[in-house]
Amino acid sequence: MQNIYWNESLIRKYDLQGPRYTSYPTAVEFSEPFCPADLQQAATKSHSANRPLSLYFHIPFCAKLCYYCACNKIVTKRKEKALPYLQDVFKEMALQVALFGSGREVHQLHWGGGTPTFLSSDEMRLLMQETRKHFTLLSDDQGDYSIEIDPREVAPDTLATLRELGFNRVSLGVQDFNPRVQKAVNRIQSPELTLRVLEEARRLGFRSINVDLIYGLPHQTLSTFRETVDTIIRFSPDRMSVFNYAHLPQRFMPQQRILEQDLPRPETKLEILHNSIGQLIDAGYHFIGMDHFAKPDDTLAVAQAQGKLHRNFQGYTTHGNCDLMAFGVSSISMMDRHYYQNRLDSESYGESLARGELPIFRGVSLTQDDVIRREIISQLICQFTLQFPEIERGFGINFRDYFKSELLALESMVEDGLVQLKQDSLQINPPGRLLIRAICKLFDIYRLQSEQNRFSRII
Repeated sequence: MQNIYWNESLIRKYDLQGPRYTSYPTAVEFSEPFCPADLQQAATKSHSANRPLSLYFHIPFCAKLCYYCACNKIVTKRKEKALPYLQDVFKEMALQVALFGSGREVHQLHWGGGTPTFLSSDEMRLLMQETRKHFTLLSDDQGDYSIEIDPREVAPDTLATLRELGFNRVSLGVQDFNPRVQKAVNRIQSPELTLRVLEEARRLGFRSINVDLIYGLPHQTLSTFRETVDTIIRFSPDRMSVFNYAHLPQRFMPQQRILEQDLPRPETKLEILHNSIGQLIDAGYHFIGMDHFAKPDDTLAVAQAQGKLHRNFQGYTTHGNCDLMAFGVSSISMMDRHYYQNRLDSESYGESLARGELPIFRGVSLTQDDVIRREIISQLICQFTLQFPEIERGFGINFRDYFKSELLALESMVEDGLVQLKQDSLQINPPGRLLIRAICKLFDIYRLQSEQNRFSRII
């Protein structure tokens, strides 16, 4: 299977809970309150470095509730709720820009949710107008400007408006096309509707289209999910994500509507994933890492081949040199050695802004050890290889001395063929690539505490 190899016994051995490492340290290590002095330090360093920006806007509204969803969302059909929320986002933008500086160049922009297309076209224009007032957006499709789209919430003018505003990438939520599965998760969405939106995006000149699927949903079988994947392959998106459904009804209330007995058995989930990987590889997609696949000419695949792939709170990215500035409830910003997260509910978020305060309630300032481990985990999860001399030159350490216990813990993975450990490098073998989170976890200094946290299973 191209650059990965399926070994079920190893998967069962190492398929434990583990972080997805969109950051290191992960969000469970954030503490509250996040010290204002830390924020000022982050702002000063970011402003003086004048790095380009990645902007994230969290639009939490959804008109319908999907039972599997674990996102921070507000389920409502009342469209009038959007504008007051946007006005709060505008206040936050002004406060952040006052700290971090205006006019900075934006290489990456993403609207997520929730359902960003809950906004009307006029509200979308208003949000982009306010963004342009504070930041320098790139023209001629030079930047990566993306948005998450629920095909069920696309008005006749939505895609044309987004293209007009400068968006050039879209991500379509699908999850599964089987009617029985869709009914069980309360998301009725036909292949015809999805294809219509996808083809319209192509016609309008969006340069990249991603489709999200989820395996492990109620009533899924090997044959039904194979049909869904085959259908998506015929649609030929540039990228695909195949996520594992983590059933945690004690944490996410909507999941309580999904019956445990309707979920596929663990061995069936493995068969579904195995088969789906084979379908995508046979169709010419490259395995980028964890749940992500891309066509060989996609920028993610090209960046990985060149050793330039990165990872942040939006997932895999080609823009690792950017500071990430995020706006809206629950959003997380990443400025060099500082991460900070906004309040999780719209009420306290708005109250903070009404007082003229940034709505930050927790964060973390990285130690030098954190920075070293972040670089190691990033290299492994993006490139599947680690060159010890690069780390030694970058941080002034002796790798084998510094990570003596971690290298010792790797021995069982070496024996199992997951990794190849040489004198000056660590190489992830094809059987280890699906288990990259388990390998990265060995370099996570917080892993003993993290074992008690409620991460999803690796596979």
